[in-house]
Amino acid sequence: MSERGAEFFGKWITDNVMRGSVGADIISVAELTDRLFSDAKAAGISENEIEVEVGSAYEAILAAIMGRDDKSD
Repeated sequence: MSERGAEFFGKWITDNVMRGSVGADIISVAELTDRLFSDAKAAGISENEIEVEVGSAYEAILAAIMGRDDKSD
């Protein structure tokens, strides 16, 4: 299994979420998820390739916005 999706996701989160001011509302997370998948497609990486490595992209983006490193409470 390739780690390419996870690497792309990690860099994308750093560039698009951690360095910006992003709200944690549903619309912001949904828009970021759409943008992630669009950027991944442009880089030749499928949605599935990312989600196989990181789980739900939506939940991972929300966790990054909330400042959590994992999905457990």
